[in-house]
Amino acid sequence: MASWVVSECSLRPFTAVKIHHKPRPSLPSNTINAFKFKPLPCSSFKVPTLWSKGRNLGGLGLLNVSAPLKVTITSEEDKGKEESAIDGVNNGEFDPGAAPPFKLSDIKAAIPKHCWVKDPWRSMSYVVRDIVVVFGLAAVAAYFNNWFVWPLYWIAQGTMFWALFVLGHDCGHGSFSNNPALNSVAGHLLHSSILVPYHGWRISHRTHHQNHGHVENDESWHPLSEKIYKSLDNATRLLRFTLPFPMLAYPIYLWSRSPGKKGSHFHPDSDLFVPNERKDIITSTACWTAMVGLLAYLSFTMGPMPLLKLYGIPYAIFVMWLDLVTYLHHHGHDEKLPWYRGKEWSYLRGGLTTLDRDYGWINNIHHDIGTHVIHHLFPQIPHYHLIEATEAAKPVLGKYYREPKKSGPLPFYLLGILIKSMRKDHYVSDIGDVVYYQTDPQLYGTNKSD
Repeated sequence: MASWVVSECSLRPFTAVKIHHKPRPSLPSNTINAFKFKPLPCSSFKVPTLWSKGRNLGGLGLLNVSAPLKVTITSEEDKGKEESAIDGVNNGEFDPGAAPPFKLSDIKAAIPKHCWVKDPWRSMSYVVRDIVVVFGLAAVAAYFNNWFVWPLYWIAQGTMFWALFVLGHDCGHGSFSNNPALNSVAGHLLHSSILVPYHGWRISHRTHHQNHGHVENDESWHPLSEKIYKSLDNATRLLRFTLPFPMLAYPIYLWSRSPGKKGSHFHPDSDLFVPNERKDIITSTACWTAMVGLLAYLSFTMGPMPLLKLYGIPYAIFVMWLDLVTYLHHHGHDEKLPWYRGKEWSYLRGGLTTLDRDYGWINNIHHDIGTHVIHHLFPQIPHYHLIEATEAAKPVLGKYYREPKKSGPLPFYLLGILIKSMRKDHYVSDIGDVVYYQTDPQLYGTNKSD
C-alpha cells in the first residue's frame, strides 16, 4: 500500500502505520494501513489508495481526506493483538481455523530440490524387497504350519500387504517414477494382488487429495453432516462408530462409497469417473476379477482353509491397517480440527488439517506413510524424501504443523486415540463454512436420536 499522500493544502508526506487485522477465513491475511483522521478546515480531496492483490474490491479504492491530517496511532497493546492474528493466534490461543500467513509456494520453496527427484530404480527396489518378504513369510508359515506361528504370520503378512498397497498408492500419485507406463504396470500388479482396483482407487484418491478438508467434496473418511447422520438408522450409526467394524469398511467403500455418496470403484459409469476414464476402470476391474479367479482356483486346488490362513486373514489385517491409518491422518488430534465449506475452503487450508503419525519401527515397513502433511500438500514427492521434506517445511508451517506423539517400537498408543475419536467425532453442523466435529450423546443408547 502506498505510504504517501499527494500534497495539497500544505499536506506533507507521512509514514504509513501498519496494523495487522485478524484475517477473515475467506481472504488472505494481508495487512492494511489504518489511520484515524482529524480534519481541519481546508478543501477536501480524494486520494487513490491501492488495495492488496488478495482482496476482491474492484480495483482502486478512493479515500476521502481533508488536509492537513493528524494520524492517531493505536496503542502498542492493541497493535500486538492485531499482529498476533497473522499467525492464527487470538488472545494467546492458536486458532487452527484461521487462514495461514504463508502460501503453498512458501512451503514448496523451503523443500530441497532433490526431494522432488523420483528414482525408479530405488522405487523398484522397495517392490522387490516387499515381494521377497511376502513370499518368505508365506513359505515359513506353510512349512511350520502350527497355531503358534499362524497368528504371528497373519499380523506380519497383513502388514506387508499394507506395505504393498502404499507402493501402489505411490504409483497412483506418480511419485513412483516419471514413467506413466511403469507406474500403471507396477500399480496394477501391486494393487490387484491385494484386491484393490488400481485405477478406480487411484482416481477416487486423487479426488480426496484435491478436496481434502472439505465437508462435502472430500472422499476419504469425510465427516457426516448432521442431516445425513440423523437420516441413518441407529444400527448403521453404531456400526460406523463401534470397533472393529469401522476398521473393516474398506471393501464396502470400494463397492458403494460412503454414506451420502453414490457410485462404485468397479463401475466405469460411476459418479467417481469422467467418460475418458472408462477404459482405465474397465482395465482395473478386469485385473481385479482375474485375481479373484486366481484365488478361487487356489481354493479348489489347495483347499479353502489353507487359502484362508495364507491369504484371507492377512487380507483382513491389511484392511484394518488401511482404515486405521487413513482415519487417524484426519481425525483424533487433541485439539479439534476444522472442516471447511464454500469460500472458506482452499487446497492449502484443507491440507493443513491433516496429521502426521509415528508408527515406531513400522514407519520403514510401510514406507513412511505417517509423514502425511507434506504428502497431502505435495503428493509428487517420493516417500523416501518425505521425512527430509517435512523437516525443511516445519519452520514455514509453524503451529499449523502438529508434531506427532513419538511411538514405542509398536504403535499401540494409536488404539486409544482411535477409540476416543470414535466416541467423540460423529458429525458436523449442516450450516457454517468452518465447522468442527460434534458428539451425539445418545449414540450408544437404545433410541435413535432426533
